[in-house]
Amino acid sequence: MFMDISSEIIHALLPLFLTATLGVSVAMVGLIDGIAESTASITKIFSGYVSDRIGKRKPLILIGYGLGALSKPLFALAGTAPVVLGARFADRIGKGLRGAPRDALVADVTPQEIRGRAFGLRQSLDTIGAFAGPLIAIGLMALFSDDMRMVFWVAIIPALLAVALVLFGVEDTTPTTKGAEVRIPIRIADIQRLPRAFWVLVVIGAVFSLARFSEAFLILKANAEGLPLALAPLVLVAMNLVYAIGAYPLGIVSDRVSSRSLLAWGLCCLIGADLALAMLPGIGGAFVGILLWGLHMALTQGLFAKLVADRAPPELRGSAYGVFNLASGLALLAASVIAGLLWDSVGPSATFVVGAAFAALALLGILGVVRHE
Repeated sequence: MFMDISSEIIHALLPLFLTATLGVSVAMVGLIDGIAESTASITKIFSGYVSDRIGKRKPLILIGYGLGALSKPLFALAGTAPVVLGARFADRIGKGLRGAPRDALVADVTPQEIRGRAFGLRQSLDTIGAFAGPLIAIGLMALFSDDMRMVFWVAIIPALLAVALVLFGVEDTTPTTKGAEVRIPIRIADIQRLPRAFWVLVVIGAVFSLARFSEAFLILKANAEGLPLALAPLVLVAMNLVYAIGAYPLGIVSDRVSSRSLLAWGLCCLIGADLALAMLPGIGGAFVGILLWGLHMALTQGLFAKLVADRAPPELRGSAYGVFNLASGLALLAASVIAGLLWDSVGPSATFVVGAAFAALALLGILGVVRHE
């Protein structure tokens, strides 16, 4: 939660900092975000593997949060787009180092019958931070007279609190299997032991990510429709409010109903969000799409984490999260680059129409492939 507060204070303003202060194109914004997120995903596959290899989660979680905190001053100091890219790169390496071991640790300590609830709670706390961060950014923008660099400096404080909580509040555990000897993955062949149901989920997650380009485009869309710079963080406030409210109860629901149904509803919300952003005029139309975007996140993000845990053996769980996030992150890189190029060459509406098309493709895959549990 605290790291999300820190990151979202920055991310709520970063697209406009890049375009308005540093003068870069929207395509470059998409490229920076895409590279950053894919870097996180590539790092996750190694951190998941290493956490399985050493049988420990906390060291990688601590290093990941520490690197995220150390990257924050670079945003305040940045004078060019490459410096911002470097800061995002370091920050996302930190996220990648902590993400798979953290999710694996949640699965390790949680009974299977309430695993959806646990991931829903984790997602809610993440999203509360993502909701509070932009609100704090709005207040800081008013306090510092729209000086985004001063706001970025303040964002360092909650990042340091997150590191302290990991250092003093998190305990490790050893993943176990039901009567089976834990076999640490050391070869590609070991990764291939992951079941077919997991690989089907990886493909669906990748297609899903093609429709889920960076939220930076939501901020740019609202600003293009007339939302003032100082109020730009309201985009993430609105999206994450819906996300935070929905994530935990929908996590409970995911323990009781078909995963296919929840994923399908999530994709329907994403299609609706993209179409609203493409076709509805004004700030009001943009916020209809933004709220639907938050609802699709609540329906799907914790659920994907649960499905990975359910489909992977305990001794391969960290590696499974790494593989899943790698595929999704590479798809997100492609999605963000395509979105930025479409925005600059055709227009914002084309970006969201193409996103809706990818979401419809993922929906067809879910309806045709994923079975009721």
